[in-house]
Amino acid sequence: MSPTVDRSAPAYIQIAEHFRALIKNGELTEGSKLPSVLEIAQGWQVASATAAKAVSQLRAEGYVQSNNQGTFVSIAHKQTTGPDRLQMFRATGNGYRSGETAEIISSKLTEPNPSVTEALSLPASSSAIARRRVYRDNRGVVTVSTSWLPGEFADAAPELLSTDPLPKMTFGLVEERTGRRAVRRRDVIALQPAPADIAELLGVDTGSACLTMTNLYWDQDGNPTEYAVDFLGRDRELSAEYPLD
Repeated sequence: MSPTVDRSAPAYIQIAEHFRALIKNGELTEGSKLPSVLEIAQGWQVASATAAKAVSQLRAEGYVQSNNQGTFVSIAHKQTTGPDRLQMFRATGNGYRSGETAEIISSKLTEPNPSVTEALSLPASSSAIARRRVYRDNRGVVTVSTSWLPGEFADAAPELLSTDPLPKMTFGLVEERTGRRAVRRRDVIALQPAPADIAELLGVDTGSACLTMTNLYWDQDGNPTEYAVDFLGRDRELSAEYPLD
């Protein structure tokens, strides 16, 4: 059955969201070819200009690239924040950009601080898994990322306490072992002073103001699964592009 347009939102937004969801869920993987503008227009029963605008929206967001052969899923070049890594993993099976490496500095059960306890809705005296990684590329440190997960996850996935690489990354391993799939997130971007241990990894002075992104993920039942704080390396930036109509 052909998809239909919901008149509550602009048609091109709905079409873009349809393909965006397929990419995020991994149904359209890296390098997959999207239907042509004409095929999208015919399938959705909209004007070619509307279909073209939907494809342009996906390009602006960094989900696809177009050439004279067509339009293809291409998210490996996106800025690699935690949410981007999740999208890349689901689309490509790999959460790293070309030339990027990850070093797991530590991974252990620990007593969470109040912010972590509140974010993960942990009962009193609960433990949390704390994992710290340093992502690097040919320009140096991309980000120092620290994520916390409910301590109970260690029972189903003891690999989370290891500093060895996880073949399915944290998201994939948690979903496979617990059935809890990350389906929603909240992002907070802020300047924060770098603690001494993170400042050393970033190569900046302790207390230096650093750009950070904090992510909180929830599963399909609305329960928090991961809380993460990324300190971006020097001269790194976060950006997004959106149409205004």
